[in-house]
Amino acid sequence: MPQLEKPVLTLDSHDPPRLCASGAWQVHALAQPGTLTALHATLQQAQTSPAAVPWDLSGITALDHIGAQWLWNTWERRRPPGLTVSPRHDAYFARLEQAGALALPAPPQKSLLPLAAIMSAWRGMIDHLLGFLALFGQLVLDVGTLLRRPQRAPWKEISANVYHAGYQALGITALVGFLIGVVLSYLSAQQLRTFGGDIYLVNILGMSVVRELGPLLAAILVAGRSGSAITAQLGVMRVTEELDAMRVMGMPHGLRLILPKVMALSLAMPLLVIWTDAMALIGGMAAADLELNLSPAYFVQRLPDAVPLANYWIGLAKGWVFGVLIALVACHFGLRIKPNTESLGEGTTISVVTAITIVILADAVFAIVFSGVGYR
Repeated sequence: MPQLEKPVLTLDSHDPPRLCASGAWQVHALAQPGTLTALHATLQQAQTSPAAVPWDLSGITALDHIGAQWLWNTWERRRPPGLTVSPRHDAYFARLEQAGALALPAPPQKSLLPLAAIMSAWRGMIDHLLGFLALFGQLVLDVGTLLRRPQRAPWKEISANVYHAGYQALGITALVGFLIGVVLSYLSAQQLRTFGGDIYLVNILGMSVVRELGPLLAAILVAGRSGSAITAQLGVMRVTEELDAMRVMGMPHGLRLILPKVMALSLAMPLLVIWTDAMALIGGMAAADLELNLSPAYFVQRLPDAVPLANYWIGLAKGWVFGVLIALVACHFGLRIKPNTESLGEGTTISVVTAITIVILADAVFAIVFSGVGYR
């Protein structure tokens, strides 16, 4: 194995004295045992600041950024007077000179005034609202492009997102729906038995599941499962600079990333609502048979009369709207993630919380708008 050339620093006898550097000033040479100690001993012989002594670097055979940085720090981050350096090595110090001193950004000043905090939160909310509206507008334009030229549509991406957001969510939605149906039926049966209204369990369970709980449960599960996955996927693409690469290649984010996810959730959510409703009704049917001795045949026969068909369509409409809102919120926060891991985790959390909140608000709007629809 060849012997590494060490960095050498000597103090000559000129008037004024000069510090002459020679050898290889590279990281592997500086890391050898005793090298830095010998260099500091030579600097102490100068009996003055190294930045005030002329330096001669013409004898250096090899120099890298680590060696240049060590010399620059020794010179107190400025060129010493009478510096002699070869042109091929001078570029290192030119870059260090242009870079200047490293300084951490000042921490943001937190105001103690409640009004300032309220105004800051209000500005942040307005910024998110405008960004969400811009994303929705871009989605409308992309849908128009899709209708004019269907061959440009990313059908493979849409199919993959339907599989991930819909098919892979069947298990968890079935489990939660079944358990909610059991719990709701069991608790309702205890109250109805007190008043002798056992037969009305079908009405309570059918209306609550088909109209409210089915769409809401499916949306909350999808928001926590698929919404977080969408935000994390876009955030990782931001961290790895894939979004910037797509923009450079002329691939629009809206048509290739946003549109497939929105269309996939708008297709999968109504189907998941039907699935969740069915599982919840099956769970309620099983609990009613055990608690009130209501046979499954009676339950199925009574259900169409207890739940008008309008409630079924309202539930499907809720599923479609919830799917679009979840996808848009997840994409909005995913595109706003900064290229660092801390922002990725924070953005994913905020995305899920915001999506669930918006779903509940949309459900309240549905309840107000359709308050007189679906009742006998």
